[in-house]
Amino acid sequence: MANHGSNGSSDDLTFPLEIPPAKIRFTKLFIGGEFVDSVSGKTFETIDPRTGETIARVSEGDKEDIDLAVGAARRAFDHGPWPRLPGAARAKIMHKFADLIDQHIEELATLDTLNAGKLFSWGKAVDIPSVANTLRYFAGAADKIHGQVLKMSRELHAYTLLEPIGVVGLIIPWNFPSTMFFVKVSPALAAGCTMVVKPAEQTPLSALFYAHLAKEAGIPDGVINVVSGYGPTAGAALTSHMNVDKVSFTGSTEVGRKVMQAAAASNLKTVSLELGGKSPLLIFDDADIDQAADLALLGVMHNKGEVCVAGSRVLVQEAIYDEFVKTLVEKAKEWVVGDPFHPNSRVGPQVRINVDKKQYEKVMSYIEHGKREGATLLTGGKPAAKKGYYIEPTVFTDVTDDMMIVKDEIFGPVMVLMKFKTMEDGIRAANNTRYGLAAGIVTKSLDTANTVSRSIRAGVIWINCYFAFDNDCPFGGYKSSGFGRDEGMVGLQKYLQVKSVVTPLYNSPWQ
Repeated sequence: MANHGSNGSSDDLTFPLEIPPAKIRFTKLFIGGEFVDSVSGKTFETIDPRTGETIARVSEGDKEDIDLAVGAARRAFDHGPWPRLPGAARAKIMHKFADLIDQHIEELATLDTLNAGKLFSWGKAVDIPSVANTLRYFAGAADKIHGQVLKMSRELHAYTLLEPIGVVGLIIPWNFPSTMFFVKVSPALAAGCTMVVKPAEQTPLSALFYAHLAKEAGIPDGVINVVSGYGPTAGAALTSHMNVDKVSFTGSTEVGRKVMQAAAASNLKTVSLELGGKSPLLIFDDADIDQAADLALLGVMHNKGEVCVAGSRVLVQEAIYDEFVKTLVEKAKEWVVGDPFHPNSRVGPQVRINVDKKQYEKVMSYIEHGKREGATLLTGGKPAAKKGYYIEPTVFTDVTDDMMIVKDEIFGPVMVLMKFKTMEDGIRAANNTRYGLAAGIVTKSLDTANTVSRSIRAGVIWINCYFAFDNDCPFGGYKSSGFGRDEGMVGLQKYLQVKSVVTPLYNSPWQ
């Protein structure tokens, strides 16, 4: 590695490294247990954000392909074995699926690095092993799905059944293509549902590989279908389809509204939405400043800022603000921008959107907005390489609530720093957003932690930590960050529906 400048990058570092190209094995749609071309025969490019060059051409699904996939899923649900298998039998197959993922960790991590610019070392050590464990977690729940016996007030015997909701449409974002695939697929499988997965058009490669492994594991044909394609065509067809019983969507708030409208206008299918965020990290004056600076940088620089829960609004109590800023700027140098295959890189390239630089240009445009609106640029703010879509870790201070960089979800490595005086001021500033996905608190005071965590309107609150996800911990948002929860047993419930069964007892009026 070369010596790094103050922004954590270097012109001497090769962008990208010369990594042998991975063999892309699956580029067709997966419908009814088979890889097939799209009905139209159309394909689209999937791009390596390290270079801007084409990795492969992938089949472009459209309404006709969604019809075929939903038809396969409907037949598998109405007539196939999966919803009717004992939970223990579904669990056994899911465990085999997880074991196959473990056997292909390096290949799957490579696909997500090539397709999404994710750190290869992180994918191998965290992302891919974690998705296998997500499968195992929900496999453990598959034989524990049951209702209740009810104590009725009249001469009636009654109980409830929990049944799979049916055919589900799962729409996956591009920032965590493997993680979000299994956050949705795993509970749906455990519940006994069948499904059509629409991966993001930017990152379809790992989803198609997982479809192959699902078949190899013994998941019956038609249970998992994967249709790659664009949101306005394949995604819209899935959300409005009359034979889809539920849609689970993760993505932007703007598209989430369209998903709700399509579901309402079709068959009133149930919807769960995990949408955008502009999460606050509150740092109180009793905090350990080194720890706080590390958490602040992790909260917005991890995964190059392409995280819905990114702690992009850092609120620091005024007594420690100046010392915190000094420490933060020094620590920002450690966040090296580079090829995601390099073991020393901590910030990779922004995802390539379709056939242009849209995400990269969006982030750079927000940085320019911040400068024009009068914010002070502490560090970063420039492209980090001549090739590919790399951006320096960027920190602004002297910001106001009406600035775009404070209000909008940027989805890039851009942090805004703000002061607050009292706890009440900090809470007020934290809640001054249309979003409510996550928040962080850094303090040594239990009273402060308890008071603030109960006062912030967000779906998950992390105290003296950040990105502390776990399969057992429900995750989702308030306000414009959506509704419904992924993960935990709450995440399983949304793929089930309750049926009540009532029988008259002896000598009841119905006898």
